[in-house]
Amino acid sequence: MTAIDDAHDPVLPDQHERQDRHDDGAGLRAERRLFDGDTGRFPLPLRQVLVRLLRGPYLDGSAEPKVWQLVLDRRAEISAYVAELFLRLSLDTERKIALLVPVDVEAPHTTTIVPRKPLRREETLIALRLRLLLDRHAGTGTEAVISRTGAREILEEHRQPGAVDDKRLEELTDSSLARLLALKLILPTELEDEYRVSGALALALPFETIDEIPAYIAAIDRSAGETLLDADTEEEL
Repeated sequence: MTAIDDAHDPVLPDQHERQDRHDDGAGLRAERRLFDGDTGRFPLPLRQVLVRLLRGPYLDGSAEPKVWQLVLDRRAEISAYVAELFLRLSLDTERKIALLVPVDVEAPHTTTIVPRKPLRREETLIALRLRLLLDRHAGTGTEAVISRTGAREILEEHRQPGAVDDKRLEELTDSSLARLLALKLILPTELEDEYRVSGALALALPFETIDEIPAYIAAIDRSAGETLLDADTEEEL
């Protein structure tokens, strides 16, 4: 038996390199650990971005260019991570908007994360009209804005048949604007009761073509009329 046979197997150079890389990676992860049980897999800035995306409603890259660039640079890692939670990273590179969208999963005992409650009828009507407004301003260099008066006129135009309560209309206008503000689909301006339409609205209402929106609005109006008719029928019975 030779001396080599008696000794341990020799360690080749590439094995040294792999071991060095493993040690470097382990050391880096150790430095990133912030609490017991923390794996330190991602650097702190990336983890902060993930938390902000999960909290929602979106990230505005125009307001935060460094954060936007981080999302672009680590897009693959972010997408892989949120996919584990049945979410998809959606990016509008033109408007610099990033948000997470639940995906449909046909599997038992699977519930996707829904980051916000669905919009009510009045909120949806205003949002759809603003989506049309946003598209008309695209490429013009001007911002799409909506006033409280304009929002009230939208709801008045689509008021349910027989509704004459102006006080209720005022309340619905204020509550709808408050909800859209909370979701950052509209943003405050220096002027009182005037709001800027966020580019995130294009991702929040992802229609294949802008021509689909008027038909969708008409369907909402028809649905409201049918609901009212059903209620009247039940009262008669």
